[in-house]
Amino acid sequence: MPQPAGPTDTPPPVSPAAIPPPPPGYPPYAGAAEPKKKRGLLIALIALGVIMVLCVGGGVVTFLTLRNAESGEGAKEPAVAVDEFLTAVYKDRDAGKAADHVCAASRDDKKIAAKVAEVEKYAASYQNPRFKWTTPKVDNQTGDRATVSTRITMTTADEKVADQDLRFTVVQKTGWWVCEVA
Repeated sequence: MPQPAGPTDTPPPVSPAAIPPPPPGYPPYAGAAEPKKKRGLLIALIALGVIMVLCVGGGVVTFLTLRNAESGEGAKEPAVAVDEFLTAVYKDRDAGKAADHVCAASRDDKKIAAKVAEVEKYAASYQNPRFKWTTPKVDNQTGDRATVSTRITMTTADEKVADQDLRFTVVQKTGWWVCEVA
């Protein structure tokens, strides 16, 4: 068989003993540098760990913030919570103040604003309307829940009178908060 002419692709093996020592004054031959270890996996794992810590930390902070979402202090007594709510809706006609007396579970700014707008529209259709209510009375109280009732009366300058009985469900968290009106 004929041998191919020209250089072959693989050089002949060289034993380490066949490599001559370097001349004096030169550093010894280091040979081929070892390939650097891949650090991409390590960096990816560290980044994943940081992301996990941030997500878990954010979740804990969110939970602790929202678990007791009542802002501020509620009223000292259930009847006081109802009286303050009625004052905000019927006298001040201020949805923001009314919302400050509603529990977080029932607080819907759009519905509260709609109720205040309804009272304003109702009042605008009569001559100088005045709203008053009986002292709110606690009908039933068990632990952190109470039922409070009152009668609202609107009187106009031309001596028209309208009454409405209301029943409130009030809950205690950081004070007493109105949660339901029926």
